[in-house]
Amino acid sequence: MTAHAAGTVPAPASTGPQWRRSHAMRATDAEVHRRTGLTPLSVSTDRIAHPALRWAGIEARLRELGVNVARDGSGVVCEVYPAAALHGWSLGHRGYKGRHNAEQRAELVAALALKAPWLAWNGHRDLCSADDDALDAVLAALICREVALGRGEPPPEALLAAARQEGWIWLTRQESPTAPAAARDQIQ
Repeated sequence: MTAHAAGTVPAPASTGPQWRRSHAMRATDAEVHRRTGLTPLSVSTDRIAHPALRWAGIEARLRELGVNVARDGSGVVCEVYPAAALHGWSLGHRGYKGRHNAEQRAELVAALALKAPWLAWNGHRDLCSADDDALDAVLAALICREVALGRGEPPPEALLAAARQEGWIWLTRQESPTAPAAARDQIQ
């Protein structure tokens, strides 16, 4: 987009899907697709673009306050993709979004409860069955916990520069969210 604004984008042989995809998808999106077969929504061209814009403002405010919000996830925040985590945990990762998919979501919540019996829903299990945003919030928290405990996939060295600029979607290494083992395993 910077090159386009400057008028220096070289003329492509075609503006077909491959060329457009190379401009819409980040390195992390391509890596998630390579590893999971899932394609994250584009933060620049899809429905998630508006939340990404909101995040840009929050990130700037946090940075102004001195918070380490490194886009590669090496700071205190990390980017997550709940469907990819569900896929990695061998749980249903498609068809749980929207009001009309409450039954599938309830089945997913039940399967997650079996996969992570230690998870304390704190009275919100029914809400997660009823609302995909609530479920995604719980999934995001579980993924962030895995990352904080060193059980996430950091950017490979070859993609580190891109991740620092574009961001990085953290995938989990475990087949299921890891149960708390001991006091040493707790996040400070």
